[in-house]
Amino acid sequence: MYFIYSFLLCVGFLVLLPRFLFDAIRHGKYVAGFRERLGTVAPLPKNKPVVWLHCVSVGETQAARPLVRALKTRFPEHQIAVSTITLTGQNLARSVFSGEAAQVFYFPFDWRWTVRRTLKAINPSVVLVMETELWPNFLRECDEQQIPVALVNGRLSEQSFRRYKIIKSFMTRVLSSLKFAAMQTEADAKRLCELGMDSDKTTVLGSLKFDAGTMPSNETVTSESRTRFALGDESPLILAASTHTPEEKIVLESFKQVTAQWPAKLKLMIAPRHPERFPEVANLIEASGFRWARKSNPASPTEAAAEVILLDTIGELTSVFSLATIVFVGGSIAPTGGHNVLEPASVGAPVITGPHTHNFQLIIEAFVKADAIVQLPENNETEMTANLTGAMLALLNDPDRRLQLKERARSLVNANRGATERTMNSLNSILAPHPVEPPDLLASRAPIA
Repeated sequence: MYFIYSFLLCVGFLVLLPRFLFDAIRHGKYVAGFRERLGTVAPLPKNKPVVWLHCVSVGETQAARPLVRALKTRFPEHQIAVSTITLTGQNLARSVFSGEAAQVFYFPFDWRWTVRRTLKAINPSVVLVMETELWPNFLRECDEQQIPVALVNGRLSEQSFRRYKIIKSFMTRVLSSLKFAAMQTEADAKRLCELGMDSDKTTVLGSLKFDAGTMPSNETVTSESRTRFALGDESPLILAASTHTPEEKIVLESFKQVTAQWPAKLKLMIAPRHPERFPEVANLIEASGFRWARKSNPASPTEAAAEVILLDTIGELTSVFSLATIVFVGGSIAPTGGHNVLEPASVGAPVITGPHTHNFQLIIEAFVKADAIVQLPENNETEMTANLTGAMLALLNDPDRRLQLKERARSLVNANRGATERTMNSLNSILAPHPVEPPDLLASRAPIA
């Protein structure tokens, strides 16, 4: 089965090669780190043990921040190497782990020869895989080289579970290479075990994202943005975070309707999820007729008058959440499954989300149950614009409701913190300098309250 998987991986690579080349030429995707993806990675010094932490993209990298800090504190004798797959994840990892990671590099293509070359260069004592990055050849090679691999902050959506279930027998073999799996919720753990993961190696420790949401932001970025764009109580800010097509169009139209009914100054900041869409979104904003500015441009005195701001930078979004009067979290009107609501919630920003939030289903359900978020009903694009307009106006006109959402969201985030400490306790058995008795993994559970 591994041979068939490797063969199909090669076929898929060749079939998609024209698209890769097109994206490389047009957007610069996939070019960065291509040699590293083929296993040519700068070797790390062999005088210290290495923890290889693999994140996929921005979300996993942000969630890993408290874990990396805890690893550095508890196991200072270890080096930390961080890998990502996407360019945005790579850029963010290089920024947030600049003083903590010995190396940040691209994860290899999942062929055994590329995996072996990377493992030889990094020489990890242990590998920690964020969420559910189950690369069969990588896990198999680690197992054969007796490198323990743990799944941390594990998540397995119902959609992914259905796909994996088609090849359940193969997935059972893949999962046998894991030392243990620390999952976010009971539902995630159950689905993973149904695919063949040993229940004795599976635990539920909660989501690291609750802890990541309370990590300090970059106050320099916050202060600079506040001054540069004249943000404050007299100019409330609506922040549209991690947006996808057609969400920018909907948000801009809603903002136009809101400003027509709101007597004071109002500003909108849009932060697209994918950097390659920055020019596209810039064109949409230009066509809207609003005065606007790009965060990536050199600062100018005229930007204080901008009504719409395009946040076309990497790694600065978390630092502007605290400036927002209202935050719309994208990927939720577009049917992509939603993005992390915990970061804006943890700083007390009232959050609006769309109906498509299956990537964070239990978290959103907990927020809805606590009346700590505004979730829009599913509708067509025109009605969704009207719904978003109504939700924004309702919050702008009701400061008591905004305060209520802030307090309930913060309370929910604080009540669910602690996954980092629980994860560290579970990792002790494979990271401690001397072997210790493995903890009772199933004794410590932290479902979302």
